[in-house]
Amino acid sequence: MTRAEATAEVFWTAFRGLAPEARRQVLTRLVRDRALRNDLMDAARIEDRRAGPVRPFREYLAQRRRRSPAS
Repeated sequence: MTRAEATAEVFWTAFRGLAPEARRQVLTRLVRDRALRNDLMDAARIEDRRAGPVRPFREYLAQRRRRSPAS
């Protein structure tokens, strides 16, 4: 386990040990920060799509070129 992972584990354990109102307060503070909120939303999207279908990036680009109007 890396140092960053260990630190994250300590914070996660502490968060899970909080009373429900304290958890709500922590989450409220996290989402008030616009940049952090965007990072959290990006992380959630990545996690949601992790188990989804994948395709090579070159295939995606080729499809995109076929769909875009000629310039």
